[in-house]
Amino acid sequence: MALAEKALIAQVRRMAATTKNPAIQTAIGDDCAVLRVVTTGGNPKDTLVTTDFTLEGIHFRRDWHSPESVGRRCLARGLSDIAAMGGEPVAAFLSLALPRNLPQSWVGRFARSLISLAERYGVTLAGGDTAESPNGIMADIVVVGAVPAGKAVLRSGARPGDRIYVSGELGGSAAAVCQMRAKPKRKLNPREYPRHFFPEPRLELGRLLREKSLASAMIDTSDGLSTDLAHICEESGVGAELRAEAVPRASVGKPAREVDLELALHGGEDYELLFTAPPGKRISSRLAGIPVTHIGEVTRRRKIVLRDRAGGGYELQPRGWEHFR
Repeated sequence: MALAEKALIAQVRRMAATTKNPAIQTAIGDDCAVLRVVTTGGNPKDTLVTTDFTLEGIHFRRDWHSPESVGRRCLARGLSDIAAMGGEPVAAFLSLALPRNLPQSWVGRFARSLISLAERYGVTLAGGDTAESPNGIMADIVVVGAVPAGKAVLRSGARPGDRIYVSGELGGSAAAVCQMRAKPKRKLNPREYPRHFFPEPRLELGRLLREKSLASAMIDTSDGLSTDLAHICEESGVGAELRAEAVPRASVGKPAREVDLELALHGGEDYELLFTAPPGKRISSRLAGIPVTHIGEVTRRRKIVLRDRAGGGYELQPRGWEHFR
């Protein structure tokens, strides 16, 4: 059984106390955390705030995902949003609703994994809340970050003629979900599906793209390439053309095999960065140690077209993840 609320908060507070961050004036233990955004040379900064739910039965299943995987994925979602703005994460706030019969060992393993990832990126777990849940585990993560004033990379900056790029490979996370749904009782090896079980937020890449003014618009691929590109197009008032053969597809399983194009186009939770760049900007095929692939161009026509090698094509509808659909 999970610890009582006060004991649980005390345990998590002790675990999070190892991270020292000058931006956190007051952390866990008061009604509010107090953040003082640290500036360099007196330059003003904008604060970034993002929040994401992690829900049992929607984002994970206890018989499929270890507590360590759930903790990692919970925080990675928020860190990826900060990366997509070109920001630097500062603090996180975690609210947990837990079933009464949940083993305390599960909670401890979840928290240690989350805090380990936070420490790696200099993020302080600065507060949150706990409650009893009648049905399953619910975790809400809030991540606060910073970016130089007026320099956040938005979804609305794409212009006709810009080139479209994506980091890493796509479809690996969705492939894991497909495998688990097809064989619910089979345990997958996380090392064969790393982008699903232990995703890496692309914080260094996002920061580099912002610092060098390379990206005109950016988003993370949490909902799938087709849906996330549609978000950029909608916010920027543009369209896009993609080359099917250029879309980088993940290799998963053992022996490793490349995922179908459909999974690469519509599967979500890869947490790669999808961005546009003006044609005059030189984008290397590898940035911050991450492969970057040129997959298409921004157009004036407000629709997304997928082209094949022969030049034929069709309008690509967004079919990534969407709640309630």
